[in-house]
Amino acid sequence: MAENVVWQSHKIGKAERTRRSGQKPCVLWFTGLSGSGKSTTADALEVRLHDMGFLSYLLDGDNVRHGLNRDLGFSDADRVENIRRIAEVSKLFVDAGLIVLTAFISPFRADRDAARSIMGPGEFVEIYLDVPLSVCEARDPKGLYRKARAGEISNFTGIDSTYEPPDAPELRVDTSQSSPAECVEKIICHLLARGYLTRTVA
Repeated sequence: MAENVVWQSHKIGKAERTRRSGQKPCVLWFTGLSGSGKSTTADALEVRLHDMGFLSYLLDGDNVRHGLNRDLGFSDADRVENIRRIAEVSKLFVDAGLIVLTAFISPFRADRDAARSIMGPGEFVEIYLDVPLSVCEARDPKGLYRKARAGEISNFTGIDSTYEPPDAPELRVDTSQSSPAECVEKIICHLLARGYLTRTVA
């Protein structure tokens, strides 16, 4: 960290913004292999949250790499930095009182744990898209598995780069067994049962 940097306190903080938004801010962290349905499920969930009147923002892996993280590649070190930046941005959005959805492979358990550690209690909800590699590879929506198998791209998660599944995610979703609508309903039920989607914020 640079020297001579002091945190500047503001009169309006998370508590005030949370009261104004009338919702419980949190990060819904989608993780899973490429092709597991992270972006599709997160996008459908955000539509549902919007229709319910909640304020949210979706951070998607490919979209973020067009701007904020355009200087990063796919080496292990760059993947770590990619997730570190996303975690910090997510923390800012939570501080703003929003429900943040992140759709990133985020292959390393330590990086997801680090993201969780910078959030407040109960503000990090890990949603594991638990889909077999064979299913993801058969889908191959961007043709990346085919390129990885052909040696055209390297450091591809699930082929020549490791994916470490969560030990104890808040929620598991299998898009090979359930439709997008069913997956969204399962997530909504989980959030409702645990008080995330409430208008009675203290």
